[in-house]
Amino acid sequence: MATQYGQGYGEWGDPGSQGAGGRPHRLPAALRAPIEARSWGELCYLLLSLPIGIVMFTYSVTMFSLGAGLLVTFLGIPVLAAALAGCRGFAALERARARGLLGLDVAAPEPLRVKGDGPMAWIGAILKSGTSWRQMLYTVVQFPWAVFSFVVGVVFWTCGWSLLTYPLWFWALPLNGGQNGIQLYGDETHQFYLDNPFEITVTALVGLLITLATPWIVRGLTTVDRLLVYGLLGPSRLATRVVELESDRGVVVDTAAADLRRIERDLHDGAQARLVNLAMDLGLAKEKLTEDPQAAARMVDEAHGEVKTALQELRDLARGIHPAVLTDRGLDAALSAVASRCTVPVQVEVDLPTRPVPAIEGIAYFTVSELLQNVSKHARASRATVDVWRVENRLLLQVTDDGVGGADASGGSGLAGLAGRLDAVDGVLVVDSPVGGPTRITAELPWRA
Repeated sequence: MATQYGQGYGEWGDPGSQGAGGRPHRLPAALRAPIEARSWGELCYLLLSLPIGIVMFTYSVTMFSLGAGLLVTFLGIPVLAAALAGCRGFAALERARARGLLGLDVAAPEPLRVKGDGPMAWIGAILKSGTSWRQMLYTVVQFPWAVFSFVVGVVFWTCGWSLLTYPLWFWALPLNGGQNGIQLYGDETHQFYLDNPFEITVTALVGLLITLATPWIVRGLTTVDRLLVYGLLGPSRLATRVVELESDRGVVVDTAAADLRRIERDLHDGAQARLVNLAMDLGLAKEKLTEDPQAAARMVDEAHGEVKTALQELRDLARGIHPAVLTDRGLDAALSAVASRCTVPVQVEVDLPTRPVPAIEGIAYFTVSELLQNVSKHARASRATVDVWRVENRLLLQVTDDGVGGADASGGSGLAGLAGRLDAVDGVLVVDSPVGGPTRITAELPWRA
């Protein structure tokens, strides 16, 4: 089920304008950035990146070189496997460090799929793992960037705070030719010192500007670190897609099993029970045919009514499986038929250039059917609308009503199950239903013609 996309940045969130408890900050973001916990966390990340990067780079290059050199013998293979295993450990450390200091929560990649028992099976699995090689690449690429970001971050941070606090410590500088301050320039004939009140004030103001700019420079540097961690240490897109498809397959199987159980229950409790009663009634009528023809005629007449009821139930059941009007005439006619059975007036607008594939068309039909059933049962609305249109390669459905609102797509509700069905075919369900209404539910499906 999906209603949102994207990767968040964890506890730091968005650098908005609210403080703790949702209260607005008294200081704008530019002024409070140097003293925010986020800024200090990002600075600590840069400071730790260099020593950790040295260790990771040294380990990876040494072990890889040793393993590659020993490939002429059998010893090179286990050495390379050990190198990749160490890189997986470093990757776990880096994900934890990014989570704690940057607020970046990156999921762990898929575990090793070891086929068989013994050390050789494990060595083969880790050598064939693309994730392990990406993590080794991270240990190599991260090091030069760690050197650059460490130098830039430390220089700007120390210069900014040093110049900002210059009025507090300039007097402690040793006298140099009768001057007491920082020497900016000096030769045999000219010297320039920052020692009078005006120069000291200007120095502090320059330090203030650098101090205010430094957190944003550090934030830009750590953005690259975020991209490296997210791109090289998290699960690959292919693995993530495989997990999604496996989950979607499970949803499809569960949905199909539930539909089969529903059909079996409807047949057993409905049409089958009526047909059994019909057979019994016809048997009694047959026995009374010679003794009491009038009673037999009445029983046959009642059986005829039961046949009509059973046929109607079978038609409704067949319509619930796949309506014939959908197959013959498409979504416009099928949704108009569904709307006519709703307890409130429904306006249907279908604007499609062509028909999608039957599978997507069927999902769209049943999605609108279920949403209109919710309108009839729960919305207490006076009218509703159904809009269907295509945008590029997506089919969009929107059902709105002027009811009481409060529709919830959380786990356990009918909307949650509907969202799961849509997600199984790469669809999305978005629910906008404030208390008091109106309710607007939008479904998005892939267009497959």
